[in-house]
Amino acid sequence: MTPFRKLSPVLLTTILLFTGFYSYSQQVTEPKITDSTWLKPYPPFRIAGNLYYVGTYNLACYLITTQQGHILINTGTAQSAGLIRKSIENLGFKFSDIKILLATHAHYDHVGAMAAIKKATGAKMMMEAADVQYLADGGKSDYVFNRTTFAPVTVDRPLHNLDTVSLGGMNVIVLHHPGHTKGASSFLFDVKDEQHTYRVLIANMPSILSETKFPSMPTYPNVQRDYAYTLDTMPKIHFDLWLASHTNQFDLEKKHKPGDAYNPEAFRDQKGYDAAIAELRKAYEEKGKGK
Repeated sequence: MTPFRKLSPVLLTTILLFTGFYSYSQQVTEPKITDSTWLKPYPPFRIAGNLYYVGTYNLACYLITTQQGHILINTGTAQSAGLIRKSIENLGFKFSDIKILLATHAHYDHVGAMAAIKKATGAKMMMEAADVQYLADGGKSDYVFNRTTFAPVTVDRPLHNLDTVSLGGMNVIVLHHPGHTKGASSFLFDVKDEQHTYRVLIANMPSILSETKFPSMPTYPNVQRDYAYTLDTMPKIHFDLWLASHTNQFDLEKKHKPGDAYNPEAFRDQKGYDAAIAELRKAYEEKGKGK
């Protein structure tokens, strides 16, 4: 059998999507993707130190590299498995060196290719405990979707608020920011380049789905309270650079154009972060008033 590391990105994606790679493959019903930027490959680039961008024009995926292997955060949709592998290899790294998989939350647009990449690399899946069941049943227990929207993933290590994920000298702190999902999380860590050390926040922005009902839902009794906690907590985080699950949430297109030179300072944007959180708080307050 041809090893996965030898397969082309297109062939890898085809195999993972259409050959029954996972036992639930026939039951997965991914919502129709109407935004082409979710699938359009974005040229991979170095963000800061050993942190790289390997996602699409809209769905952000991040690679943290170390001498002992790599950490991949988010995968985009199911179609992105081959795209992510190609991006990683174009940066000069080995896809097979991914050792840890993380996700900001368990929705199909961020974990759609997680099962496939886990199987192909043997990486360990680590997820905030409240989203473990979502991953295990492919999103069927999600309080909004209520159906299997991605291939189920077995979690090797449940995570909790302020846990640390360590690999090759990297220490990634888990920040539980529930609301968008019960286990939604942000990640905080330091990276270094030749001149500076940067504290990086990959923020799970607490956007509110139209289907979400306040103050509670049968499948998420504490949904409004969780959003309130997250919106109170996120402004207190100290960081140098910030990123998010979707590129439009942190204005990637304004901060980096394909082919731009290495420039970590482009992502130093406290004002933009504060404004984004303020806008989400406004949406929360309006939702609370029934608007």
